[in-house]
Amino acid sequence: MGEEIAKTSFTPEDHAEFERRLAHETKLLGESLKAGRFSNEGFSLGFEVETWMLDHNYFPLPVNAELLKAFDNEDAIPELSKFNVELTCPPRVLEGTVFSDARAAFETLLGDANEVARGLGGQLVMIGTLPTIREGDLTLDNLTPSKRFYALNTEVLRQRGGRPLRIDIEGEERLVSEHYDVMMEAGTTSFQVHLKTPVSVAHRYFNASVMASAPVLAAAVNAPFLLGKSLWDETRIPLFEQSVDLHGRPSEKGAPGSPRVTFGSGYAKESLFELLAENSDSYPGLLPILFDDPPDHYRHISLQNGTLWRWNRPLVGADDTGRPHLRHETRGIPAGPSFLDSLANAAFHTGLVFHLVAEDWDKEPKIPFADAKANFYAAARHGLNARFTWPGSDGRSRAGIAVLELILEELLPAAREGLRLAGVAPSEATFFLSIIESRVRTGQTGASWQRAFVARHGKDFLRLMSAYCENQRARLPVHEWAI
Repeated sequence: MGEEIAKTSFTPEDHAEFERRLAHETKLLGESLKAGRFSNEGFSLGFEVETWMLDHNYFPLPVNAELLKAFDNEDAIPELSKFNVELTCPPRVLEGTVFSDARAAFETLLGDANEVARGLGGQLVMIGTLPTIREGDLTLDNLTPSKRFYALNTEVLRQRGGRPLRIDIEGEERLVSEHYDVMMEAGTTSFQVHLKTPVSVAHRYFNASVMASAPVLAAAVNAPFLLGKSLWDETRIPLFEQSVDLHGRPSEKGAPGSPRVTFGSGYAKESLFELLAENSDSYPGLLPILFDDPPDHYRHISLQNGTLWRWNRPLVGADDTGRPHLRHETRGIPAGPSFLDSLANAAFHTGLVFHLVAEDWDKEPKIPFADAKANFYAAARHGLNARFTWPGSDGRSRAGIAVLELILEELLPAAREGLRLAGVAPSEATFFLSIIESRVRTGQTGASWQRAFVARHGKDFLRLMSAYCENQRARLPVHEWAI
């Protein structure tokens, strides 16, 4: 979804030809995996951070084109709205001081981008949902002028038969809103973790990532407010799912429409190919762009996969030599509150994943997929107040486990051991996991800090964002933020 396309409307013939090429590439991908043509070497980590552009009054500033032109950096790209920009941390070998190295590189990148933003009368801010955003900001007037975004909007509405997208989220309060465009998606920003693995074990690390998603999200929540309403601790989750929802409408393939943003349909059994095959078998093409590249470049697979937003999803890439590889992307973590918090979340997630694989949790899964999914949505609703279904030391499932105690007593030691297995320096693991531990012990996530601020000062979201931005500029982890 990151590249420009040639047109914004499509014919039935375009859809049919796209389906044919997608099926051919998917078959070829399966054959190539069996033949050993995919990279089976090493582990690496990369990150993507979606940011908001705000003016001096903490409202959205729709000038991403101006910023990107002036900044002229390939690690900064546009997002759906004119007030969002994505910054990327290129992949690094998973070893030693990988998280500290990423921190140094990203803080330099963010600082340079903010210098440009200040020249445009604004600043870049990392937060899951923006408390100061207004309905009037979420309109097509603020759609980034890109053919791929216009096409995405047109095709979502076409496949919905022209029916408006309905947002209905109930938390402490209830938000109901209808839109004849996809711009509510622009209300969500995330911190995305990419883990490349040897292809032979990629499915195992993917499954472990699915299991780890819930406790990591519970400790990371940072999106309690939207359009003046107090909703879920991570409102970004239901908002994104509903903002491009095609569910319930029969697809061109004759099957009931499946959600395009979803926790998924199950674990991978033997290969991530199963999920990529599902992309072809179960979902109609949303953007049926036709490429002339050789089939083994997998352009149609990548485009199709780019219009399916599982909270953990497989990706096809290529190394510097052009040899294809598989990796997976974890999308459930919100942006912010500080980049230090985001990297601590990534370290917690990575350590848990390596531990779960080492302990064979993914074989005859110790957490049934339905429980992993229920845990994830409980975390999104309640953050550190969530209760999970989680296996005990005897392997038996325990219901109603307080996630706060689970993290402190079981998961942080597990993550520390997992980072050791991954080759991360002990001092690195200690530093970043201590941030998670302090956050959990104080109970102060980004979401709980925002809620406490409103409890003390009322729904003065401008004042909230002033304090939030000041703390973020100071690079303080959120457990150190004053109310």
